Amino acid sequence: MTVHALEAARRLAPRLAARAAEYDREGAFPVEDFEDLREAGLFGLMVPRELGGFGATFAEYAAVATELAKGNGATALVFNMHASVTGALGAVTEELAEALGVPDEALAARDRLLRAAAEGSWYGVAMSERGAGARLSQLSTVYEPVEGGWHLKGSKTFCSGAGHADGYLVAARSAADPSMVSQFLVPAGAGLTVEPTWDSLGMRATASHDLHLEVTVPADRLLGGVEGLALVVAQLMPHWLVASYAAVYVGVARAAIEAAAEHLNARNLAELPAVRARLGRADAAVAAAELVVGEAARRVDEAAGDAETNRWVWRAKLLAGTTAADVAASMLEAAGTSATRRGHPLERLYRDARCGSLHPATSDVCADWLGIAALGGDPDRDGSAPRW
Repeated sequence: MTVHALEAARRLAPRLAARAAEYDREGAFPVEDFEDLREAGLFGLMVPRELGGFGATFAEYAAVATELAKGNGATALVFNMHASVTGALGAVTEELAEALGVPDEALAARDRLLRAAAEGSWYGVAMSERGAGARLSQLSTVYEPVEGGWHLKGSKTFCSGAGHADGYLVAARSAADPSMVSQFLVPAGAGLTVEPTWDSLGMRATASHDLHLEVTVPADRLLGGVEGLALVVAQLMPHWLVASYAAVYVGVARAAIEAAAEHLNARNLAELPAVRARLGRADAAVAAAELVVGEAARRVDEAAGDAETNRWVWRAKLLAGTTAADVAASMLEAAGTSATRRGHPLERLYRDARCGSLHPATSDVCADWLGIAALGGDPDRDGSAPRW
């Protein structure tokens, strides 16, 4: 592959970094970044080779995401959403499809969506809702069958890339049976309204606005062709829902160290032992987080959904989020007050890094999950709140 994809990400990172400050300041979607990603063919990163993509593994995705995040964490974060959609779709093997009862026509529809991604389309994720977060079982968006397709109605929040994506993965509950949660790939266009609500502390360029839906989609836009698969897929592929963010925040943390080093060298502060010690600890912490993220990704590729794999998945999310926040804060302290000015790379990276622990699953939820597992319990059953 993916050597070419990784090389493309490394080549693009400086260009993303050069534009990051302006996009952050304006809170504007990084349109030029996504033009670069399209031109590099990276929307096909997780698309199987036979459908025109790179056919990347989860570990290869993680490496690409880390490189992109060194340039602009917000761009990498939105790209993560697209990779999550295409990665989950591409991971449905014939054996898994048969086990889930996925009909042939649904597989053909899946292939059309993946082929479109390889050709330059990209997809956002419309899952979270106000008051429910990302808990699938608590959603208020509903769907019902109509002639020739499905009618969806509801509102989503934190929809990264809202108004810019070519389609959105929408999770909704059946109006007839609220226990049944399904996912649809809803094309951009009529029936979707973006409400500009995103004015955040960090990751300001993700355009994670609210998305209101009242739309009818063709029958083949029900992913899997079978109602009720969303919760099943969440259990089978928790890496896409829990830890795909992890690689992004490793990249953000590494960028913070590099920005701090440049700042300190330019101001002749690198001779201070306390400053050097901060960089040394930060370097070790990021390297440790990167190893855990890499181990989790390796295990996903070897045994996705395995109990021990899942423990590494949750460890990766927890460590990446907390490490990024701690490292960025330390680097800002090492650099001093001048680095807190708006427009300084460390000021932006500090704010972006602080968001890592907040994405679902939050650091507290991750730690609780791991604690239950360490005590010999079942984290998905014994937790105080439903994971999905």
